[in-house]
Amino acid sequence: MKDYGTMTYADAATISRGALTKGSVRDVQSGKAAHFAAKRALDIAVSLTALTILLPFFLLVCIAIRLESPGSPIFSQVRWGLNGKRIRIYKFRSMRTDLCDTTGVAQTTKNDPRITRLGAILRKTSIDELPQLLNVLLGQMSLVGPRCHAIGMLAADRLYEDLVPHYHNRHMVKPGLTGLAQVRGLRGPTTDPVKARARIACDIYYVHNFTFWMDVNIIVKTAWSELRGGTGF
Repeated sequence: MKDYGTMTYADAATISRGALTKGSVRDVQSGKAAHFAAKRALDIAVSLTALTILLPFFLLVCIAIRLESPGSPIFSQVRWGLNGKRIRIYKFRSMRTDLCDTTGVAQTTKNDPRITRLGAILRKTSIDELPQLLNVLLGQMSLVGPRCHAIGMLAADRLYEDLVPHYHNRHMVKPGLTGLAQVRGLRGPTTDPVKARARIACDIYYVHNFTFWMDVNIIVKTAWSELRGGTGF
């Protein structure tokens, strides 16, 4: 597979050539019914088990967040879901409530002054993402898929859908906690147009080429990356 860390716009256009239509979404999924069934089974098994085991830890995190700064320890936001539907996702709050951008348009940067001290740790370790396991259990998200973008997300100071043709093709599968773009090192701010396009190219590649075993591979690579210290901020 191509090294998506160096993907150009031409590469992205090649992968997304022949824009998928709403009708072909059914074709993508029906042709791999067994893989999608196995994917959903894994989502339920992992999310339910993790939520059960991690509940005491979640309570401790909530208490720690509340002790450090006022406001709810849980942050929620409306984002793009399957087939362009809007879903509400949940995260541990990592920013000061008086500085939070509930729309998600103002992207997080390195040494962002909005982030609390505890929030920096939660983001570095990706612990802030764990409440989205509830979204996975409810069937709104999957363990693996294109990352769940905020409505109106910007890339290189433009709406993502204006920068990248067929942007919404990435919504033909459920958004994920992790994805192909992330294990290729394409995470963080989308200020660079080349990397922003490469990220969507990875998403569209995933839509076209998804298999259950690709998911397993991405999960293993994500776990390995997090054990080595993570790359979030």
